[in-house]
Amino acid sequence: MHQQWSKEQANDWYRQQGWMCGFNYLPRSAVNWTDIWQAETFNASIIDEELSWAAQVGYNTLRINLPFIVWQHDRIGLLSRIDTFLGIAEKQGIRVMLTLMDDCSFSGDEPYLGPQKAPIPGKHNSQAAASPGRDKVCDPSTWPEIEGYIRDIVRTFRNDKRIVVWDVYNEPGNRGTFATGITETLYHEKLEKFALELMVLAFGWAREENPTQPLTVGAWHLPLDEDQPDEEMFQHPIDQAALKLSDVVSFHAYIATSKMVRVLRYMEQFDRPIFCTEWLARHVGSNFEEQLPLMHACNVVPYQWGLVRGKTQTFMPWPVVLQKREDYAHLWFHDVFDEHGIPFRKAEVELVARLSKVGLHPRVG
Repeated sequence: MHQQWSKEQANDWYRQQGWMCGFNYLPRSAVNWTDIWQAETFNASIIDEELSWAAQVGYNTLRINLPFIVWQHDRIGLLSRIDTFLGIAEKQGIRVMLTLMDDCSFSGDEPYLGPQKAPIPGKHNSQAAASPGRDKVCDPSTWPEIEGYIRDIVRTFRNDKRIVVWDVYNEPGNRGTFATGITETLYHEKLEKFALELMVLAFGWAREENPTQPLTVGAWHLPLDEDQPDEEMFQHPIDQAALKLSDVVSFHAYIATSKMVRVLRYMEQFDRPIFCTEWLARHVGSNFEEQLPLMHACNVVPYQWGLVRGKTQTFMPWPVVLQKREDYAHLWFHDVFDEHGIPFRKAEVELVARLSKVGLHPRVG
């Protein structure tokens, strides 16, 4: 069985990459991950256009999730579309982090095929779909098929230089930010238990396929509270297991800069390459002008949430922010470009270009 990369191996690999600057990606035409990857709604021309906007300002990597349900019903088609997507990204000089599983189903629905529901007006990421879906995560009898999916995807692309990292599982155990009640709390506890077990198994399945790219799962249990003691950071069992098993460590941080400094200090103790695979929430102080230079200075790879304003409506804040701020509308929460490729803030893309050491394209400069 292929083992976890040693610290020396991980750091040697990282020194060969150069600094990367990236984003989490869904095209403006897709409301969730099922939407982008189904044959009927996969839109190569929009993807190519949007990734060209990203490349012009200096982005050179992206992170994107894959849908188990599409693999189940159209394996050959999905593999072909992944290859097409990687080809488009390569043409734009962008390397890809593929995420194999995801528990963020904010819609409350289990994944389904076919036309996806329209976004709910005014609601952040209202139709987010999980992979493989919480019901399957909580039913170990379905795990052999999930194992087959993970092995198949990794085996197919394990030597593909267009892939920079495998993210095995996005936010395992995340019940969503919009669910409440005793019944939901009990289900959440069940989900966390099985998600932890499935995550550990998934690391093993992926490793046995011997990919040339490193594996990671991001630690994500990080409250906005700036007063959280350092010793309490990422102490959730899922986070601890993720950090212990990852070849390159990663985390999510929608937090103010003062806390981000402390988080980076915490992550440095693992002596492995560091990837911040989700950040940028302008309303809560997670912003470009302070945090992008900080991550660059600390040699951390940043993947902000969102590239283009679209059907996910992630330019709108989380509900908790909507409740607390009357001035939310003048800011975008996530995302960088509008539907026409015009930056929300010119200074932000100029900063990406400067840190990535590229000349800004005249169209956006």
